[in-house]
This record gives sequence, C-alpha cells and structure tokens, in this order.
Amino acid sequence: SLNDVVFPPTEEERHLRANDRELNLSYKYADNAIKTSKYNIFTFLPLNLFEQFQRLANAYFLFLLCLQSIPEVSSLPWYTTVVPLVLVLSMTMAKDGSDDMNRHRCDKQVNNRQVEVLVEGDLKRESSHSVFLILLSSSSRETNLKVKQALTVTGMLEDSVEKLSNFNGEVRCEPPNNRLDKFTGTLTLKGETYSLDNERILLRGCTLRNTQWCFGLVVFGGPDTKLMQNCGRTTFKRTSIDRLMNVLVLSIFGFLMIMCLILAIGNGIWEYQEGSKFAAFLPKGVNAPFSAFLTFWSYVIILNTVVPISLYVSVEIIRLGNSFYINWDRKMYYPKNDTPAEARTTTLNEELGQIKYIFSDKTGTLTQNIMTFNKCSINGKSYGEVRGGTGRVDFSWNNLADPKFCFHDNSLVEVVREGNPEVQAFFRLLALCHTVMPEEKKEGELYYQAQSPDEGALVTAARNFGFVFRSRTPESITVVEMGELVTYELLAVLDFNNVRKRMSVIVRSPEGKLTLYCKGADTIIFERLNPSCSNLTEVTTLHLNEFAGEGLRTLALAYKDIDPEYMEDWKLRHHVANTAMDEREEKLDALYEEIEKGLLLLGSTAVEDKLQDGVPQTIEQLSKADIKIWVLTGDKQETAENIGYSCNMLREEMNEVFIVSANTAEEVRKELQTARRKMTPDGTEEPTVKKSRSGLFCLQKTETVADEPVNGEYAMVINGHSLAFALEKDMEIELLRTACMCQTVICCRVTPLQKAQVVELVKKYKQAVTLAIGDGANDVSMIKAAHIGVGISGQEGMQAVLSSDYSFAQFRYLQRLLLVHGRWSYLRMCKFLRYFFYKNFTFTFVHFWYGFFCGFSAQTVFDEWFITLFNLVYTALPVLSLSLFDQDVNDWWSFQYPQLYTPGQLNQYFSKRAFVYTVLHSGYSSLVLFFIPWAAMYDTVRDDGKEIVDYQSFALLAQTCLLIAVSIQLGLDTHYWTAMNQFFLWGSLSVYFAVIFTMYSNGMFLTLTSSFPFIGTARNSLNQPNVWLTMLLTSVLCVLPVVAYRFLRILLWPTINDKVRGRGSTHLSLDKVLPPTPRRVQARRTSTRRSGYAFSHAQGYGDLVTSGKFLRRTPKSRTTPSLNSAFIARHRIKNENTVI
Repeated sequence: SLNDVVFPPTEEERHLRANDRELNLSYKYADNAIKTSKYNIFTFLPLNLFEQFQRLANAYFLFLLCLQSIPEVSSLPWYTTVVPLVLVLSMTMAKDGSDDMNRHRCDKQVNNRQVEVLVEGDLKRESSHSVFLILLSSSSRETNLKVKQALTVTGMLEDSVEKLSNFNGEVRCEPPNNRLDKFTGTLTLKGETYSLDNERILLRGCTLRNTQWCFGLVVFGGPDTKLMQNCGRTTFKRTSIDRLMNVLVLSIFGFLMIMCLILAIGNGIWEYQEGSKFAAFLPKGVNAPFSAFLTFWSYVIILNTVVPISLYVSVEIIRLGNSFYINWDRKMYYPKNDTPAEARTTTLNEELGQIKYIFSDKTGTLTQNIMTFNKCSINGKSYGEVRGGTGRVDFSWNNLADPKFCFHDNSLVEVVREGNPEVQAFFRLLALCHTVMPEEKKEGELYYQAQSPDEGALVTAARNFGFVFRSRTPESITVVEMGELVTYELLAVLDFNNVRKRMSVIVRSPEGKLTLYCKGADTIIFERLNPSCSNLTEVTTLHLNEFAGEGLRTLALAYKDIDPEYMEDWKLRHHVANTAMDEREEKLDALYEEIEKGLLLLGSTAVEDKLQDGVPQTIEQLSKADIKIWVLTGDKQETAENIGYSCNMLREEMNEVFIVSANTAEEVRKELQTARRKMTPDGTEEPTVKKSRSGLFCLQKTETVADEPVNGEYAMVINGHSLAFALEKDMEIELLRTACMCQTVICCRVTPLQKAQVVELVKKYKQAVTLAIGDGANDVSMIKAAHIGVGISGQEGMQAVLSSDYSFAQFRYLQRLLLVHGRWSYLRMCKFLRYFFYKNFTFTFVHFWYGFFCGFSAQTVFDEWFITLFNLVYTALPVLSLSLFDQDVNDWWSFQYPQLYTPGQLNQYFSKRAFVYTVLHSGYSSLVLFFIPWAAMYDTVRDDGKEIVDYQSFALLAQTCLLIAVSIQLGLDTHYWTAMNQFFLWGSLSVYFAVIFTMYSNGMFLTLTSSFPFIGTARNSLNQPNVWLTMLLTSVLCVLPVVAYRFLRILLWPTINDKVRGRGSTHLSLDKVLPPTPRRVQARRTSTRRSGYAFSHAQGYGDLVTSGKFLRRTPKSRTTPSLNSAFIARHRIKNENTVI
C-alpha cells in the first residue's frame, strides 16, 4: 500500500533529550553525513577491477590471456590480448575515477556546511548539515508557502542562549519513516506533555524565507531524514542497448564455441586421415582427439575478435562525446540564470532517443510559480482585453503602486478614478479579504508575503488600482483608498477549507457599517447569491467561461451588508462554537453557511499561472513524436486542471476528461472501469498480457500489457487518495489500462513515493523507456525511479538536479534534449554497433574459412600485427568519427518533423533482428573477401614469371581487401560528412599502408626477426596489377548488394527519414535556417467547464492572521547557518537555497 510506512527493523521509538549529548549518543543514531561515493583511495583499484571483470568480454579476455600462457595452445603472441585489455581497463578506470571524484566533491560540499550547535551553554560551529528537526523558536512572521510554528511553551525561549541552554525537554516520537505528511511525537517538559505534529517540524530539503533565525531540536539526521527515506534506493541505470549488448555478447560466446568446435572436429578428422602420413616425423606420433582438444582452445584465441572487448570502451567514448555536445549546446543555455545544460551522466545518452513516457512535476517545472492579474469582470463588464497597439497602463498617479505590475486596459483605471462604486467595491474586497502580510522596509516600499502566489497577485492588483493594503493587526486592517488612509475593524475571518472553497472577512468601516466580503469558486459563490443578481450572474458566467477557456484561474467576488444586532448575536454563537470540545468544525461550518447567504455579486477575477516559456509548444512537439506526458503534482485538483488547459494538455475538443476522486477502493475500481468502457465500448474486460523472458540466460520474467485502440481523445485526472487505492496490487493493471488509453494523465495531490510508484508501474508493464522531470526535493524519488531523470535548476533548490542524469533551466529545452541530442545519440550508437559487429564478424569469418584450407591447424590468415592493430588503429578512429559527428538530418528538420523520433521508440535501428542481418551480411562479405583473393592468387605468377602464391602474399592481399571493404561500408553508412570523417577515414588507410611498408621492410626484419617475418611482402605484391584489380573486384562485390538493397528500399519502402532527407536535399542552405519560433495563439473560445477555486490555499490562515503571536516582532536578529544531529541548533536564513 502507498500508505504503508517504512520503519527500520531495529527501532520502534526514537527517544532523545535536549542538551544531553551523552544520553543521545548512547542510542547510536545515524549522524548527519551523506555518502553517495562508491570508492576511497584504498578500495578504488580492487573494487573497480572487480566491477570491470563482471563484464563478460573483459573476463573472457582475461581467460584468453591465461590460455596464451600455455605454449601448446597459444596461437598468437601475448601482446595481441594484453594491449587491448589494458587499454580498455585503463580508460574505463579513468572515467569511473573521475565520476567518483565528482561524487566525493558533492558529498564534501553537503557535509561541510556550517552550523552553530548549542553545547554546554555555548554556540559552537560544526560541520554537517542534513537533518530533520523540531522547531523550538524562530523569528518568522511570514505566511508564504507552508507555515511552521513552534509550540507556545518553546516559543517563549526566543533566541536567548541562556534559556535554551537550560531547556531539557524530552522527545519521544516515531522512528525514521517515509511519511512526509505526518509526524507523531510528544515533548515532555517540566512534567507536562505536549503533542508534536507536522506543523512543528522542519524537513530536510525545505527552504525558509524571511526568517532571520530559528532554533531547533534535531530528531533525524543524514539517512534517517524523511526526505532520504523517500529518495528510494539508488540503482545503477543501464540503457536497453546495454542490456541487449549483454545478451548479444553471450550469444556471440555461444557462436564462438560452435565455430571452435567445428574447427576442432575438423582438426581431429584431418589428423586421423592425413596426420598419420606425418607420424614418422613427429616425436610422439599423432593423437587426434588430443590434437582436436588443443586446437579448440587455439581457435578460441584466434577467433577472439568476434567477442568485442574494444566495444565497451568505444561505447564509453561515444557517450562521453555526445554528453559534451549537450553541455556545449548554446541553445540549451539559459542566460538569465547563467545556467547551461549539463549531462550529469555519460551512460544514458542513446536512451534519450527512445523515450515513450514523460512524467513531469508541475510547479516550477511547467510553471514559473508566478501569478499575474490578467483580466476581471466587474458589474457585468469585462476588463483586461489587450487591444492592438495598447501599451502598459500608467500607474504614476499612485505613489504606492508596484512598478512590476503590468496591465494593458486603461479603461479600468479610468472607471476607478472616476469613482465608480461597483469597481471601487471590487478592489476594496481584494484589499480586505485575504491572509497576506505586508512588510514596509522603507517608506512607501511595500512587500507582500502571501500564503499563495495567486492571493499575492490579487492584493497587488488592488494596490495598483488605488486600494493599497498597508498594514494589519489581529483586530484591524489598514488600507489606503485612493490616497486616503482608512482603518477597518476586523471582526471575523471565515477561513478557507477544501470543502468550503471560499473565504470571507467581516469588517466594520470607520462609519460603523458592517460588511461581509467573500471570494471563492464561482460555483460555490453563485449558490449563495441574492436572487436579484440573476441577470448579472448570467453575464459574469459568460466572462468566466471565456477566462477559463484561456486557461486562466478564476474567482468570484461578492459581499453583503450585515445588521449590527444580528452580528452581535452571531458573534456570541461563534464564540460558543469556537470553544466547543465536540464537533467544533461542523458547528463553525454551519455558522459560516448561515451568514454567507444572500450575497451580492461584484464580479470575478482571472489570474494567469505563468507557464515557463515555450511549454505548450514543447508539449505539442513531444506529442507529435508519440511521447505520452503524465503530470504528477502535489497541487490540488483545480490547480492541476487549470495548468492542463493552459499547456494544451487538456482541451475542450477532447471527447471527455475523466475525474477519478473516489474515497473507497471499490468506487475507484468502478470509476476506472467506467472510463475504460466509455473509451472502448467493444473492448475486452480482461487485459491482454504478454508474458516473456529477457536478460542473460532468459532468467528475467516480464509481463507486458498491450496497448488498446481508442477512438477519440480522452484525458484522466486522478487525486492522490484514489491513486493510493488504484496502485494496490489487485487494481494496478486496471489503472494502467485506463491511463494508457488517455492522451493526457494528471495525478494531483500525490506524495513523492506515489510519484515513484506510478513510474515503476509503467516500467513494469509497458517495457517502455521512461523519463521523469522535476525541480524540487519531492521529485527525487520519481527522478531516480525513471530510466532517465532530468532536473530543472529552479527556485526549489538543487536537490532534484543533484539526483538527476541531465539538468537544465527551462522545460522547453526538453524537446531539444530528446528530439535532437537524444535522437542523434541513439542513431549514432546503433550505426556504430551495426558497423562494429559487421567488421569484427567479417574479420573473424575470414579466419574461419581459412581453417578449411590449412588443415585446421589454427594458423592465422592475417599478419599478427594486423590482428593487433585492426581494431585499435586501422578501424578505430573512422568509426568513432561516424559515431560522434553523423546526422541523418540536421536539428532544423528534427524540429520540423518530430515523427523522426518514433523509430527509436520501436527499436528499429538496432535489435536482435538487426544483429542477425548484420551477421548474415558479414558472412557474405567474408566469403567474398576470402575466396576471391584465394581464387585470384591460385596458380598465379608475377609479370616476371615468378610465383606469388605464398602464404604471406595471400595474407597481405586478404587483409588489404578486408580493410578497404569495411572502409567503403563505413562511407556508405555516413550521412553527414565532415573534415574529421574524411581525415580519419583516409588517414587510417594511409597509416595502414605506411605501417605495412615499414613492418615488412628489411630493417625491421633484421632488428626483430621473429616479430617481423613478412620481409619484402608489401613491395613485392603491391606492384602487381592483378593484386589491385583483385582489391577492386572484392570491394565492388561486397558493396553491390548493399547499394542495391538501399536503392530499392528508398524507392519502394521509404522511411520517414528517407523522405525528410530527400526533401532536405532539394532545399538550398537549409542547414543554416533556424527553426521558426512557434507562437502560442490564445484561443478565442469559451469553456463550458466550471472553474475551480484558483488558490493554492491551505486551511488555518484565518486563525493565524488574527493571532497576536503571529505579528509579534522579535527584538533582534541572529546570523548563522545549519544544524547538527540530536542537539539544539540555530539556523540563519540568508540564501533562499539554504536547505534544512
């Protein structure tokens, strides 16, 4: 169950005492240190080698090295294995060491943050800063975000070091667990026990603002903090190509054993039939079975090139290069914050080209969390339309106006200044009905601390239009109305909650007039209006629908005048209800319901939750690429829906948007089934589940739920409570079926753990590549759970970025990351793998065919130095240049045709089938490359009549034909030629000819006779025309089928890549054309959906703003950072990214 709390097995209750270090240390609780690194200076070498030899290819080559130490078996010099093995191990070790150094650096940064700890009456600075604490006292006066209040008994300690030193309260609380929304504990002080709950604690990862200092008692440290308990286990992420490569390497082992077995059997037969004729010349005679046994292992050494040891290091180099492209991409650089894109891992690039599902946070990821007052409807007239050529409204007449406020409709200012009573009452309501706190650092410089950014936007709008909220006390609100200072007596605050969806204030004007001002969801307000407002309600409804259709967040405003005698009676009844011990909430709600009737409508507001730049266009592009986007947010349903419409994820044209918000498991199941049946009336009740096996030795069982066809466009919105039931084992497939039929899925009010579980559900049953993107600490578990984690470096700190695989500053950069870098990386990696296997299998098969002509004696067909240098020198750089620089189409066409992304999702470029085709292609090429030179050299003489049918001349011809053939194949695979491609390709061929003329020279032979036996072979063979004609013939025969197949495929069965490349070739200079900046066209339409209460509001702020404690100013400020485990610590908040 999602609600299951994870407790460590050894701890049932946490107990600690303030200022008693000896007692607290005796429990041996976890300290504050965070450790994410893998190695230290002593374990690096052994652990890294152990990890590397877990790779089959590395372990195999170590085994080969052991075989080569046996003289009877060794058929190649030791250096043919040692050189590539050492090179691969060293390069991988250097990369792993660099990565772990970065992890050490991050750990050191976190663990060395300074804190002042109260020890024996003195504040001492200590390191380490990763804790969860109970708030004892603070200087905070703000209501922004979530309010945290100390207990009254500890709040009286203030910032007195003496009082805090004498504080000896004992805390007993729950053990470390993953519940962010709940905390249970007690504080015992002077014989009295006080309850501790979620409002008294500060979580690791939270940010305090406008708070100069706070003291706290640390309860959980380091790995015990609730955030770390929610982070989930860090797993080593591997791409699908990595997993496929492991399976293929294992298959290659099997294939190698079969080839060696065939050649060993051939050797046994040959020894039995032909070897007996040479028995007289051998000291021990002929033992055919033993000879076959030795030959088997000799061929294991000779044919080792079929097992790609250099494959892994080449893959790492390619991934590193493509990671640098992401880091260097100026089009993903955000100059406002000086934030470039960063590939924080180098092992996942190609999987960016295979994403099928994106799971996104909302606040700070899709939105800027900045609200702007855009439009309003007052007394039946709509204001805020932007007309052509209309500039910003001039508010210079108002000395207290906010200079950052932007509005474009001058007519609204005019009616306000003319004294229109309805318009002035509208803004008076906005200036009075709220829980905002003002702060005036300098005369006339007002700063509002709002519990939600939308409430701040409304109060700021009233401020600019002449109704300036100036100050408040628990009993009064002071407003500057059109330049005149007016103080209203605050009689009551009727607080917001999720059921009421509205808030009200009752005030008495200086003239003694009693008025109730109310704002809330339009559906709620309209039910409580006086019947005389019916005509105005109809007009306002039209305006509300228009605002909602543009994705704006709307509220309705109303008021009523109250009779003083009734008010006196109501206040008495309110006091009785407020002090009742039983059913207090119900009694208060009934009183609120009674007085909030017969309201007179003033109008409505429309606030825009500003999206990040380019969000709707990015979502549209990704949708065209057949990527499904799910939004997982902790915000409430109405807020999430509004953003869904703003992003064009939810649209009025959709057939239906399903709302799943049931309170029991059966009701949730019924709602999911009803939605599914509406989408597929003729569909089957039971899901189609395909069971299969995957992984090495097919040990991993997988279940895949098939996609079901849907006619029309649907969306689903589900809240966290319903999601908890839907994610249960017996209902998760029903949830998955219904959700995957929808084009858009929005999960609201979800916990960090639920986010991760949704991701895991899709990974488990869809076998699709997932990406999670977020910007806050509550997104860490989701980011870790997905195949790819992307962190946005925004306003909520760096926790998401530190846990991510890739990071950047804006959501819109995601389309470039996937559609350009991801697609190119996937394409390049697949091309590399196909070509790599092609050249290695071709190389190995030539050895195999030669075995039938050398008596299966394990003699090599090529020169030993060619065998050593083939993969390391002659073919290494050309294929790397292909894998680093190749593009099928440029970035402009990648944006113009997002459908180019689809082949990656379907694994079309590299799969088991593609591997089999590559092996068959290699088999054909090897037949040509062996038998054409063999036939051309057989019984052949030179121009001077001398024979050139010797082994060395044949070896030189065969290896030269091989190198030329694979180089031509590389040229055919290259779509995007650069100077580097040309240099490496022609340079490698030039190096080959330079090397053979050097190594086959008299000087090298005389220097090391045993190592360089091919004396004079190059100059004697390469001056013959028939040798060059043979090279030409083999090259043509190798290439001809490939060219013919590709020509027919493009002609008869063109892919979208072929079509786009063909179209691009007909344009001039398109490489330099930038993709047009898509403009978001605001739809001129209305919406039939009723808008929800637009606030990210929480209950309890009415009591807060009317309490004297809330407004108490502390006499002095402190300066300090951070905290330490199990002791009282003081924290100074200066930087908004400071983490507690």
